[in-house]
Amino acid sequence: MAQQHQRDGVGDGRRGLLSAVSDPGRAAHHAPGALREVALTMHHSEAPRLLERERELDVLREGVRQVRDGLGVGIAVAGESGTGKSSAIAAVVREAAGLRVLRGQCDPLGTPRPLGPFRDLGMADLLARASADEVHLSETAGAVLRELAAEPTVLVVEDLHWADAASTDVLRHVVRRVETVPVAVLVSYRDLEIGPRHPARRLLGDFAALDGLRTLALRPLSVDGVATAVDGSGLDPVRVHALTGGNPFYVAQVAQEPDRPLPDSVRDTILARTADLEPEDLETLQLIACSPDGLDDRLLPLVGVDLDELRRLDRTTLLVRTEHGIAFRHELARQAVETTIPPGGAPRLHHRLLVSLEQVDLPSPATLTHHALGARDAARTLVHAREAASEAVAAGSNAEAAAFLEVALDHLPGGAPSLERAQLLMQLAQQLYVTARLPESAAATRAAIPLWRDAGRLDGVAEAHAVLNVLEYQSGRRASSNRHAAQAQELADGLDSPETVARVHADAGMVALVNSDLARAVACGRRTTEAGAAAGSEEHVLAGRLLVEGVACICGEPGARERVAELVGTARRHGWDETAWRGYIMLTIHAMDRGELRTMQRVVEETLVHTHGRDLRNATLWHLSLRAILHARAGRWSAAREDAEEVLASGACDGSIWPHVALATAALRVGDQDPAPHLEQAWRLARTLDEPGRYLPVLSCLAEAMWLSGTPDDRVTTFAVEHLPALCTADQVWPVGDLVLWLRRVGIAVEPGPDLPVPHRASLERRTAEVATWWQRSGNVFDEAMAYADSPDAEDRVRGVVLLDRLGAIGTADRLRRELRRDGLASVPSRPIESTRANPGGLTNRQLEVARLVARGHTNSEIAAQTFISTKTAEHHVSAILAKLQVANRRELLVRAGELGLD
Repeated sequence: MAQQHQRDGVGDGRRGLLSAVSDPGRAAHHAPGALREVALTMHHSEAPRLLERERELDVLREGVRQVRDGLGVGIAVAGESGTGKSSAIAAVVREAAGLRVLRGQCDPLGTPRPLGPFRDLGMADLLARASADEVHLSETAGAVLRELAAEPTVLVVEDLHWADAASTDVLRHVVRRVETVPVAVLVSYRDLEIGPRHPARRLLGDFAALDGLRTLALRPLSVDGVATAVDGSGLDPVRVHALTGGNPFYVAQVAQEPDRPLPDSVRDTILARTADLEPEDLETLQLIACSPDGLDDRLLPLVGVDLDELRRLDRTTLLVRTEHGIAFRHELARQAVETTIPPGGAPRLHHRLLVSLEQVDLPSPATLTHHALGARDAARTLVHAREAASEAVAAGSNAEAAAFLEVALDHLPGGAPSLERAQLLMQLAQQLYVTARLPESAAATRAAIPLWRDAGRLDGVAEAHAVLNVLEYQSGRRASSNRHAAQAQELADGLDSPETVARVHADAGMVALVNSDLARAVACGRRTTEAGAAAGSEEHVLAGRLLVEGVACICGEPGARERVAELVGTARRHGWDETAWRGYIMLTIHAMDRGELRTMQRVVEETLVHTHGRDLRNATLWHLSLRAILHARAGRWSAAREDAEEVLASGACDGSIWPHVALATAALRVGDQDPAPHLEQAWRLARTLDEPGRYLPVLSCLAEAMWLSGTPDDRVTTFAVEHLPALCTADQVWPVGDLVLWLRRVGIAVEPGPDLPVPHRASLERRTAEVATWWQRSGNVFDEAMAYADSPDAEDRVRGVVLLDRLGAIGTADRLRRELRRDGLASVPSRPIESTRANPGGLTNRQLEVARLVARGHTNSEIAAQTFISTKTAEHHVSAILAKLQVANRRELLVRAGELGLD
């Protein structure tokens, strides 16, 4: 990555995480050999005139001005290749005198290097941090932010479309806090090359949605703009515009050679610059074209590039000086030259580069892999891809690790031992699982099973079946999951391998716990603890204890919740990420089933901090689906839909009912959307999983829909009634209570059993005030309102309507209004009009975060510090929140926090 550190043109020599070489002359002074010095003298043309970019330049200049004033800003510059993204940024950076400027570029490799825009800064601290297994990505991101905060800085990261996942995570960490530090983060990317699954997609979503960030889209030049560019050349601007599509780079290339016939393609325009090269010079240019991240200075003498040749290549104006070598001025130029390589020539060129790279110190494994692939050298590709995968895992770049492992697998020799292939497949399966690519993870695991058998490794077979147990369950295939669990346990229990026994029973026990097979979960927990102790594995000892305590927790045993929380804390301190997440699932279920929304809020927030910080994409998505349920039950409709739709868009949680239940709940209670599609999908999944913890919430949702519409539903009137006794497991008494109440509301009386929770029992016995108080203390306004709605007293029912209206549950409130009018009540509350209705359900996740801080008495400056935004932005958020909630001031919001679900 090329980068620059300037302050009025001169560096101060400061050496920190992101400090850099001050200028090209200084770099040359420290570089060995004359060729490095010669490369630094390559031609640099005068800064080009930027046409039709006045508005964009003004925005970028304003960003730099904010940095001088001590404020931060983030600007993403988007456009197709050649629209002038780099030129616009460079023009503004040239005006940034007095500011530190750090420039970086992402790698255009088949699989990018982990932390590519940050690793090549030459800083020992960063290199050590990125290569240490025990250091997590969140710590690296924090260190980058601290370094940026040290002084006013312009950070430029070019070509985000080539970025690796770890780099985009670091950038997300920075830009989400950019208003708290004096830094302008300027990134560029080709918008057409970033698809929905690209690592940068979520980062670009931040630029589009968050305060202090914005996106500039660079459009092609108009015909008038082209006419200005080719003025005096004799070229027809209309024809040039039609040929180039208004792409500024193409237009500039054509305008440089007005005396030549108009090229039939842009490729010809670029290659016209190479027409006078001798064959050996063209071959060197082709060699450089084989290295998308540029040709390192250290390679120049090794590949035979001398001073005279550098001068001849410089005259083509296709090349540019980078911090560490030479590269094409534009990717289009590199691609055009690459097309001139004759058939069969590319492997030879890549081989030259590969051999040369292997002779220098600390070559990048990712770059070595790229050239080994190009050279068609299977043995070297295997070696370097494995190293690159290990580097990616250490950097927390799981998507890139998976890609390198796939390359390694593709280049294993046909006669490679089965054991070697099986081990690589299981490593790949783990990375695919973490990155929420469950089908591919399952395929890799299945492919490993016969290889483990061929190698005589039944422990590997058992562990593969244990992995499939988890993957199949998360994909919504319980029957298949159970088969794999049985196979895994049968194999493991017949082996003299306590570590395998512990792993297998830990996975089987967690699945059993979630599907209400409690006796099996406890048995697996105890077996895991015993085997873990025999293997000397503290992690498995803790995982076994967590299963036993987890069952006690979700069944409501006194003190069990606190014991689970303590075990989760221990797991986090040791870096046992998956085990910690499983404990968080237990704590979330405990709070969710009981309707303890305040407690659930705290648990979910803590969980997402953990999963984001440890780059656990699969875990993050599952907990976002649970946060969607939290929001839906709390009446935060916009936030519920935001989370649920993100989960469904990822395609990674196909086996989860929760996003569908959240969306159906919001649709039913607000009354603004059709809930049927999500109700049907949730029911299909519940039938497939066939377990109490999935049936009960879906049946309650179906009963609520029946109550609202008045249309009978056999799933409620028949299935729920017939299967209710079987669904009453020890861990499901609270969801059973919810269903019993909804059945009563639709006129179905059922025997609830002796274990019905206190608020549900009190509701059946019409102890309205007691029930309402219970739910109010839990932060559950909707259930509080329904407690009043269930009362025979008309005044209570009116109070329920008022609470529902305030919550924005207009669909539910309208149903009660009709019922009250039918019963002859004269003073039924009118439906609130949109302009006067308080709207807590319309708050976004960010506004909810700020609103809760206001409700806790925080000032704007305190809110800014906690949410990593500027005080001015915090003030804007607070104003918008007060307007949406129809409250006059902070004090009123604080007083009504409980009513609004913000305490």
